[in-house]
Amino acid sequence: MTEGFKFKPKFMDMRIRPPKEGEEKTRRPEDDVLHLKPGEKPCEWPECHKAATAKAPKSREMMNEHYNFCVGHAAEYNKNWNFFAGMSEGEARRHREAIATGDRPTWAFRASRLSREAANAAVKGTNSKTFFDPHSVFGAGAAPMRDKGEPAVRQYGKIERAAFADLDLEVGATAEQIRVRYTEMLKRCHPDNNGGDRSAEDKLQRVIKAYKVLKKMSLA
Repeated sequence: MTEGFKFKPKFMDMRIRPPKEGEEKTRRPEDDVLHLKPGEKPCEWPECHKAATAKAPKSREMMNEHYNFCVGHAAEYNKNWNFFAGMSEGEARRHREAIATGDRPTWAFRASRLSREAANAAVKGTNSKTFFDPHSVFGAGAAPMRDKGEPAVRQYGKIERAAFADLDLEVGATAEQIRVRYTEMLKRCHPDNNGGDRSAEDKLQRVIKAYKVLKKMSLA
């Protein structure tokens, strides 16, 4: 570059002309090329010029055809749209069942009472105390078979077993045994009966709590 060349920047007036009177009111947002980005669709809600970012079905008969809405108008459309509008209660129920089953016929998941499987299950249920068919799939009943004179065995949970242990009783003790042991433990662990010694106070609290648990479970 020769010494005689000098760069002279050219300045241009970039000021924006203010709109004329009445021009701003007649200008529509969609006329602005910067309003929507390339590839965006305008919202189809009347007088809305935002970009459409959500779809809403046109009707239950045209589930594959959609309106293009902005998020706000899609939410308003869906809030007021009732899929079952115009249907009777029976038609709506049948439609819900068709959706749940894929519009295919269904059958009960159980053998017929005249089938070979049901007869075989009935024989096993009669001859066995351990056969258990809780859902009555083979028509054998909803409870395990046991002798008529055999009493039901009560099952005790972790809390009940801990309560029996705090009272120094075997699991399954009778209500009378529980009350007698509770009275005995109160006298034995109370500080007034130990010359003011509070070493057994923790045991006393556990005994009282255990008795309350068993009483609440209708065991005492």
